Amino acid sequence: MRPSGRQLNEMRPISIETGFTKHAEGSCLIKAGDTHVLCTATIEDRVPPFIKGSGLGWVTAEYGMLPRATNTRMRREASAGKQGGRTVEIQRLIGRALRAGVDRVALGERQISIDCDVLQADGGTRCASITGGWVALRLAVNKLMKAGDVSIDPLVDPVAAVSCGIYAGQPVLDLDYPEDSEAGVDGNFIMTGSGKLIEVQMSAEGSMFSREQMNSLMDLAAKGTAELAEMQKAACA
Repeated sequence: MRPSGRQLNEMRPISIETGFTKHAEGSCLIKAGDTHVLCTATIEDRVPPFIKGSGLGWVTAEYGMLPRATNTRMRREASAGKQGGRTVEIQRLIGRALRAGVDRVALGERQISIDCDVLQADGGTRCASITGGWVALRLAVNKLMKAGDVSIDPLVDPVAAVSCGIYAGQPVLDLDYPEDSEAGVDGNFIMTGSGKLIEVQMSAEGSMFSREQMNSLMDLAAKGTAELAEMQKAACA
């Protein structure tokens, strides 16, 4: 039934390659099927002005897509002189999702910036960015701990994200672009490794959905994010 031939509760093939770039304190290339995102983490000895002097750390994110990440060329946002609304919304989502899994007191008064660059897009780029962003964050924090700059691990739980939706009348896990573009209901689910919810974004794209259908999507999301959390831990081991 699915264009890819996957089962309703089957994820796309996922791979996470760590240490993908030389200079970043943490980096990985995450592939979710044909969606490929490069995630890097940068440690900075500064925080935004609104928390300066508080002793709290900060995690923020930036997101972007290469011009040919999609089947037609997109203009670079830098050439337009500003970021688009979609870009701003996604990078805010990534930042607050990752912060939810951080003990900012234990992190100390420093900032870790996560950069997520989409090399190739086939649906689920924000979910892949969050999942890969946590891996880059984990690797950067490992360096802080190894150097003795933090004494208590500030990462309290892995953070992962997956999309679920109603496609051809059936709840499905991890939508690729052919499904995402035709789905009657589309949702992004951000959860911790222990199964707690951080954020849910759901909307009826072409048809309304029932409470029962939403529960089915929640169950699929819990399965998917649990699998992703295990992959994150294995990649950072």
